[in-house]
Amino acid sequence: MRNNLYKDLPPLERRPDGSLYRMNPAQRKQANALIRRECCNCENGNCIALDDGDAHACPQMISFSVCCKWFRWSVLPLAGTLEAEIYRGWDLKRCAVCSGVFVPKSNRGKYCPDCAARVHRRQKTESERKRRSAVDS
Repeated sequence: MRNNLYKDLPPLERRPDGSLYRMNPAQRKQANALIRRECCNCENGNCIALDDGDAHACPQMISFSVCCKWFRWSVLPLAGTLEAEIYRGWDLKRCAVCSGVFVPKSNRGKYCPDCAARVHRRQKTESERKRRSAVDS
């Protein structure tokens, strides 16, 4: 007999009112692509963890709520931006350079981590160039 993989996972987070977190259609499309692409307990649209001899549709692929523990704890962390959009919808900002969504580390965050390195390197170069040109020779 097969071990139930779900028993080892922590319970799903819920909103303060007790409801599950919901996804909009764009987020659901990303989640379904992630389920098909990454290692999820889903094979040909059927959930392996629910397998009892009959084919059971993957509950996460047919739902707009985050209802599968395996998806939540094993697959969703692989897509940090999607996870942040679903769970921290109000704490997100858009990058001023690439318009990507990111979770800021402070209230002054303006750039995503990828763009921040490039922007700060360019700003430092310009500052050093300006400082060197101001020195009297």
